[in-house]
Amino acid sequence: MQETILSICLGIGLAASAGFRVFLPLLAVSIAGYYGVIPLNSDWQWVGSTVTLIVLSIATIIEIFAYYIPWFDNLLDTIAIPLAAIAGTAVMVSTLVDVSPLVTWALAIIAGGGTAATVKSTMSASRLTSTVTTGGLANPLLATIETGTASIMSVLSIFLAPLAIILVVLILFGLRKVYKKLFSRSS
Repeated sequence: MQETILSICLGIGLAASAGFRVFLPLLAVSIAGYYGVIPLNSDWQWVGSTVTLIVLSIATIIEIFAYYIPWFDNLLDTIAIPLAAIAGTAVMVSTLVDVSPLVTWALAIIAGGGTAATVKSTMSASRLTSTVTTGGLANPLLATIETGTASIMSVLSIFLAPLAIILVVLILFGLRKVYKKLFSRSS
């Protein structure tokens, strides 16, 4: 039971991370699976393969640098919201071990995909507001904060999953305040 709770905390933490950067938490799962740091769902053992590790490394680097291109970052956000939901679902499924498929997929879609989509939607709104108010000049700073947060959340999720879940709650609370502030001005 304790392992199941830890894997749920791990999955939710990584899903929140996917809301900041789609590929970075997938890469973290791949590295952790490759080195046997975390157990992977038996159907998702391929995530810890060398080929997957290489592909996700390349995708992560491209994604991180793409967010530093001022006009491209907003375009990337339009496709990143559904991708974040998919990535959040994937990291949740890959890390849930010894749980029935019905529970695994329900948790993955609701907690994993929902968390990632919520974070990514709020960050996309923040980036759009940043573009409008600063002409995109603050977007590289926002990109750096997002990448740093995704990195920290991924590492914390893997090594200190219970702490990561607390940070997810705090992040979601903070993002809710940011979202309210962004959209109370537009009314």
